[in-house]
Parts: sequence; structure tokens; C-alpha cells
Amino acid sequence: MAQTPVTELSFEQAMAELEHVVGRLERGDVALDESIALYERGAALKKRCEAKLKEAEEKVAAITLDAEGAPVGAVPVEGA
Repeated sequence: MAQTPVTELSFEQAMAELEHVVGRLERGDVALDESIALYERGAALKKRCEAKLKEAEEKVAAITLDAEGAPVGAVPVEGA
């Protein structure tokens, strides 16, 4: 089964897969070579989650409120 490239995963997909990877590594029921591959995939998934969180934080930080409490200065979300 081919794995989806990490760069194509949503935050939720990457986090779910990362939890699965960590669980397998913690159980220790995989061969050394597979453990190394899982660790590498896990590191890439962690990086993806961190990037998606930073992106979300930047979008939230770009939103300010006017005197009436309406958002101003919001940057449109691409693809929405």
C-alpha cells in the first residue's frame, strides 16, 4: 500500500498517522529496519503538523477586531 506524501496530508490526517506511528514504535513489535522507516515517517509527520499549526497561528494573528468587534485585516484563506 502506497503512503500518501506527508506534504499532501491535512493537519488532522498527519496527527492521526503520527499517533499510529508512535504507538507502533512504543509497542516495539516491528523489525529494526521498519522501526527506522517509521521513525523517519514520524519525524516528517511531526514537521508537517508543526508547519500547519504555525500557518494557522499566523492566520489568526492577522485578524484584528474593530470598535464594533468585527474582524478587520483578515487575510482570505486560499482554497476556501
